[in-house]
Amino acid sequence: MGDWTFFSNHGHVLVCLAANREVRLRDVATEVGITERAVQKIVRDFQDAGIVSVSKQGRCNRYRINKRKALRHNLVSHCTVGKLLSLVAKPVGGSRKIEDEPEETQRVFNPVVNEPKPEPKPEAEPEAEPEAEPEAEPEAEPEAEPEAPPEPSSGPAPVDPRQQGRLF
Repeated sequence: MGDWTFFSNHGHVLVCLAANREVRLRDVATEVGITERAVQKIVRDFQDAGIVSVSKQGRCNRYRINKRKALRHNLVSHCTVGKLLSLVAKPVGGSRKIEDEPEETQRVFNPVVNEPKPEPKPEAEPEAEPEAEPEAEPEAEPEAEPEAPPEPSSGPAPVDPRQQGRLF
C-alpha cells in the first residue's frame, strides 16, 4: 500500500486549528508530522486567503477560522470551510456550534455518522416456575432507516451524512 492520505498538510493543519483554537503551532507540527516552520507557512497562507485570523492574547495566539469562506479548488468551490470541518473535525463534547456565525443563525452540528445499531443480546431465560406462564418472545423489529437530524428553525439545513461523498 502507498503512504498517502486524502488531505494535504494544509487540510490537516486546518483540522488541528479547528479542534483547538489555542493550540501551539509546535503541537500542530507534531500532530501533522511536519516542521513547525512548515506549519507557520501554512497558517500564513490561510491568513492571506482570509480563512484564518490570528490574534494575540498575552503570550498565546488564538486562531479563528472563517467558516463561511469557500473552498479554493473549482471542484469543491461550492462548499465552505465550515461544511468541510463539520464532516472531519473532531467534535468537542459530542457536538459543537459554528462560532463565526451570528447567534440567530448558529446551528448545532453533530458529525457522527449513523452507525448500525448493535444486535440486542438474547436475555437469559429465568428458571421456570411450575405455575408461571412462559414469556412471549419479542418480535423482531423491522430495520428502520437512520433518523435524520432535526431540521433547524432558520438558516441552511445541516449536512446530510449520506451526501458526504459529494463534497470532495
